Amino acid sequence: MLEMSGLLLRWRSMNIMIENAESLEYLTADNHWTKIAADGKHFPRTGAAFDVAKKEAIGKFNIVGYVPETRQLINLNHGRGRGLPEVVAA
Repeated sequence: MLEMSGLLLRWRSMNIMIENAESLEYLTADNHWTKIAADGKHFPRTGAAFDVAKKEAIGKFNIVGYVPETRQLINLNHGRGRGLPEVVAA
């Protein structure tokens, strides 16, 4: 039983974040993008992160779990955002 308690504690320290699958950057709390996973915005659930990512002006995205102690990333889900704004030629 002690082993299970340690496992649960590790899962509690996992941060759920949005990763731009093309640039490998993470959405921050102030809606910018960073290459530093530790600076990414944390979401309470994968569903909440997925809903936000679908509305972002990005192409492919991943919902990832980030374990700060080991700097490990775990891919939890993926999808497509609303895409990049089109550039109109003048």
